[in-house]
Amino acid sequence: MSWEDKVRKVVPYTPGEQPDRKNMIKLNTNECPYTPAPQVERALKEMGGEQLRLYPDPSCAVLVDALADYYGLKSSEVFVGVGSDDVLAMIFMTFFNGKEPVLFPDITYSFYDVWAELLKIPYEQIPLDDDFHMVKEDYLGGKDGKGRRNGGIIFPNPNAPTGVLVDLSFIEDIVRANPDVIVVADEAYIDFGGESALPLIHKYDNLLVVQTFSKSRAMAGMRIGYAMGNEKLIKYLNDVKFSFNSYTMNRPALAAGVEAVRADDYFKEIVKKIVTTRERVKAELKKLGFEFQDSMSNFIFATHPKLDMTKLFEELRKEDIYVRHFNSDRIRNYLRITIGTDEEMDILLEFLKDYIK
Repeated sequence: MSWEDKVRKVVPYTPGEQPDRKNMIKLNTNECPYTPAPQVERALKEMGGEQLRLYPDPSCAVLVDALADYYGLKSSEVFVGVGSDDVLAMIFMTFFNGKEPVLFPDITYSFYDVWAELLKIPYEQIPLDDDFHMVKEDYLGGKDGKGRRNGGIIFPNPNAPTGVLVDLSFIEDIVRANPDVIVVADEAYIDFGGESALPLIHKYDNLLVVQTFSKSRAMAGMRIGYAMGNEKLIKYLNDVKFSFNSYTMNRPALAAGVEAVRADDYFKEIVKKIVTTRERVKAELKKLGFEFQDSMSNFIFATHPKLDMTKLFEELRKEDIYVRHFNSDRIRNYLRITIGTDEEMDILLEFLKDYIK
């Protein structure tokens, strides 16, 4: 026996490629194509080095309070972390400790099964239907003989990488049918279309809604995420956080996050621009024969009946146009294309027109 026999071995999450090439078009990691609000940059410039020698506030009160005020919640109903990945990992650690499997779709955010494997949580990946839609009946609990008995449920809405949105009644039916477990609505992309499940947190005590600053608020590099739920759920999350790392959020992130929340007009403006570009690109891709579900996110998950998408991915990369390809069952012949600026999308579309000729 060696020390290696005692190592926790996992297959890690594979993040999107982060190239750094001049004049590249980066459409592979669902980042915002626009800069953060001017107030964010100003807050960072005004932060003196003296503040950096001190630990940040472990309660993150300034950011928690800003988010609570923005959403009309109590501060005790908000939890923040280092990106929504950190928040979701804390949720897995805190709430998914039963013997029954946690349920999530088979085609979804690929960190879910990594966390489950890492934390030795039983899980089951529920197949989406042929159109990449969740089948609600699969998640309606097991007490009445329908659905599956489970130890919790998590899904993105809109889903990633498919972009498919479910409506509020769909979510409420799942939450209502599973009163003995925690249901997590992972809303990283909700600002680009659809209705948040946030109003349901005061109706059901087993729902957590998770959002992020990385997409619609243009702050992927700052790493800020948050969860909203009833006070008891948030207390349990904080108990685990303080047992793991008291100082999760650094001072620049807290200061920048507050200003991003306050810059509501700017936030709504860039979301509107991205949605407008997305709808235009959908129309152009359809003219070229691409097929995709009606994405309500800041990306399009597309295939083409006459093209090998793996080869197309490689040809785009040669031109310094980066999109995302998943070498996984069912979605191997799809590309996920983040919505960039109009200029970036025009370059992509021109390449595709020439490539298909």
